[in-house]
Amino acid sequence: MIFLSSPHQHSGNSIQLTMFSVIIALIPAAMVSVYLYGWLAVFLLTTCIGISLLTEYVVLRMMKRDTARLWDGSAALTGLFLALVLPAAVPWWIAVFASVFAILLGKQLYGGLGYNLFNPALAARVVLLISFPLYMTSWLIPMHMGAGLDMYDFSNSLSFFFLGPDAVKQTWDAITMATPLGHVKTELTQGITVGEALANYQYSTLNAFIGREAGSLGEGSALALLMGGIWLMARHTISWHIPVSYLLTVAVFASIFNLINPDIYAPPLFHLLAGGLILCAFFMATDPVSSPSSGIGKIVFGVGCGLLTWVIRTFGNYPEGAMFAVVLMNCATPLIDYYVRPRVYGHQRGEKS
Repeated sequence: MIFLSSPHQHSGNSIQLTMFSVIIALIPAAMVSVYLYGWLAVFLLTTCIGISLLTEYVVLRMMKRDTARLWDGSAALTGLFLALVLPAAVPWWIAVFASVFAILLGKQLYGGLGYNLFNPALAARVVLLISFPLYMTSWLIPMHMGAGLDMYDFSNSLSFFFLGPDAVKQTWDAITMATPLGHVKTELTQGITVGEALANYQYSTLNAFIGREAGSLGEGSALALLMGGIWLMARHTISWHIPVSYLLTVAVFASIFNLINPDIYAPPLFHLLAGGLILCAFFMATDPVSSPSSGIGKIVFGVGCGLLTWVIRTFGNYPEGAMFAVVLMNCATPLIDYYVRPRVYGHQRGEKS
């Protein structure tokens, strides 16, 4: 008689399968970014992914590790994440710096895949925002909104990406604009109500949903991100706990305060569709390494992300809070896992393991 040790069934998942599943889920958002920003989006995506892969390869060689790990998809995914959270207007050297930082200090410094405390792409973005605030808050006017720069022109985009706007021989009145979150934040400081600010911006819920507004490269289309996120949940690549608790918490707090005073507190649908909230809820906060392991822990994590996002957006100086919220909650993950432990298989509740 042959006895087989447990577990007897394998889920079929692997690191490589998981990484490439997330990459596939982000393809719709990446395609929308190309529609919005043309060749600049292509240059930013290829630079971040390429430099991330190159940095990973160099580090693996220097540490005398198997370079076959390069093809597990994690470095490529980090580069894709990074490109999607950057403004389309950033120059090439910022994309290179961010990619090297994300892989070298955000990932490999902690021991490589599975040991990083923070999401590497978000950690790099926070550093960039602190170090280069001007570049990180310059949002290009998308092509459909009458951008002064023809980003569908390969030559113009190449010159802009590598040499800056002065190298492009073109006349324009403006090439950048505020995001909806930034516009509302600025208008509120001048005593203008939320409703008036949105009207002045010509804000459209439909445009925000399908992806026709300014922002970071991959946060423009809530629809594209939702398609990818729901697909990942259907494949059980991610669970529902963090995305649902994250979005629901933002919606609840936004609804309560909007009912109290709609003149100074934005409505919930505006918060849900604006900025990087959906990108963070489905793709960044669900990173299995830097988020809690238990279902209850994930819900606590999601609620914390949602609360911090709304508080930073509403009371902070910076209009966006989603990415800061995820990084801050990454710090709390060990504490959450300590107090909210999953039950050990085969042990009764209350029994010491």
